[in-house]
Amino acid sequence: MRYTAGYRNTGISFSGAFPPGVKWLLVVNIAVFVLYFFTVQSAFGVFFQPLKLVPRDVLEGLAIWQLATYLFLHDPFGFGHILFNMLTLWMFGRDLEHTWGTRRFLRYYFLCGIGAGVCVVAANALVGNVDRATIGASGAIYGLLLAFGMLFPDSVVLFSFLFPIKAKYFVMILGVIAFMSSLSSGNSRVSNVAHLGGMVFGFLYLKTALGVRAGKFRLRLGNPLRERYRDWKIQRAKKKFEVYLRKQDRDRWVN
Repeated sequence: MRYTAGYRNTGISFSGAFPPGVKWLLVVNIAVFVLYFFTVQSAFGVFFQPLKLVPRDVLEGLAIWQLATYLFLHDPFGFGHILFNMLTLWMFGRDLEHTWGTRRFLRYYFLCGIGAGVCVVAANALVGNVDRATIGASGAIYGLLLAFGMLFPDSVVLFSFLFPIKAKYFVMILGVIAFMSSLSSGNSRVSNVAHLGGMVFGFLYLKTALGVRAGKFRLRLGNPLRERYRDWKIQRAKKKFEVYLRKQDRDRWVN
């Protein structure tokens, strides 16, 4: 996948191809993959086992950290897994980070990834498959794809590097595929539940905590008490300014 779009009038800065959040996510993921690749069939491979997302460990052993650590592990026997995730992270994540800033971007990334992990644990618990391990950042990546489609809906994405399609339709297609696949995944090695979960958590976050306005995300305050206090401060400041102006008029003299 790749995309092309004209951002000349959006006010977005593309001065760096590797903003810090995306850069360090790439560095850590690739470093962990290399270590895992060279140690998975050795005695040192056991050190990576507690980092995988295993529903039984989370539910019975309270291994809550697995909801985050599984995001940094990828299949050591298939380069396509990490290649797709890291390429998508770079292509779509950098524009989101340029728009949101590093802190908000990382918060969204991990929220989608951890939310996807929660969905995996819940789904496997429902079907009684609590010993199946899940690894990979795909849940967070699908969350990024959703955000990109909402933020830049008319950007052109080359689906499978061949077919141009608008980002909003591309995200819809991915969502439908993830949903249908999650219903019929069976013994598939791909965690479609994680893909769908990342998109669902991303959508809920964007529609409740943030609003899409004029091509950028705006924080919604939405607190009536805070808004009333702000209005009261503004009115008080206006009254003080009016009193000051009347006093100046009384003290003014003409010659």
